[in-house]
Order: sequence, then C-alpha cells, then structure tokens
Amino acid sequence: MVEVIDIADLAVTNEPQATLVTHSLGSCIGITIWDPETHVGGMLHYMLPSSVISPEKGKAKPAMFADTGIPALFRAAYELGAVKKRMIVKVAGGSSLLDDKGTFNIGKRNYIALRKIFWKNGVLIESEDVGGAVSRTLRLNVGTGKVTVKRRDGEVEL
Repeated sequence: MVEVIDIADLAVTNEPQATLVTHSLGSCIGITIWDPETHVGGMLHYMLPSSVISPEKGKAKPAMFADTGIPALFRAAYELGAVKKRMIVKVAGGSSLLDDKGTFNIGKRNYIALRKIFWKNGVLIESEDVGGAVSRTLRLNVGTGKVTVKRRDGEVEL
C-alpha cells in the first residue's frame, strides 16, 4: 500500500506493508522517521521554516511549517509507540530551484530551521540529501525502514 504525502502534509503509520512517498521536494523539506523496534514510520513534507508569518495557518495546517510540522510528526509517532532515542531520521530537499541568485533562500532557510529544532531537541539526522538545484522524490518503506531519494540523475538509498 502506497500513501502519498502531499505538500504541507504528514503521515505516520505502523503498517509494515505501507510505503510513504512524497514528490516534488524542491525548496521544501521531506523528513522520514522510523523506529526499528515498533516499526512506526512517518513522513513530513513542509514548505516554510516558520509559522510566525501566519499563525492561523500554522494552527490549521501545521505540516506547512517546520516549527509546527516537526513536533506534530514526532507526537503522532509517539502516539503509536515510537521512542525518540530509537528514531532513525533522514532528510531530503532544501533545493534552490527557482532562486538562482539566492534572493529568498527558502531551501536553505528551511534546512536551517530543521537543524535548529533538531539541535534543541537532541535529534540526530542519520543521513540526508539536501541542497543543490534538483527536485526529489522521497520514499520510506515502513516495514524495513529503507529510505530512497529519486532525482533526475538516479535513485539513492539514504
């Protein structure tokens, strides 16, 4: 069973036959979390670093922002029995597709926001594929914890 995670969305499951996938990671960031003991896996596809620009959207659609989406992802995993210290975290995205001159740096700002939140909460990233000027598709097999990133130049396992 494949579940597609849209932009500004997240999903968490303990179904071993589930595969979570998100497409079109440009400046957005995709995060996968997986607890190897409980086989709880989750994915978040967030667009912007901070809900401060629109607190009402942050409440209505927390997965849109790093500061509201990341805590929501982890809370949902904890509800299914995942434990933070066992979580394997992988990250993809943060490109600079339409911002060649670095005017807005959304991808970079998204990544910095993620690193700050993880640092404050003692979360380590096991592997990542971030930056550059490419679009990515991120996939998590919940049964095995295998995470792959597909780019136009091929597919790699994180």
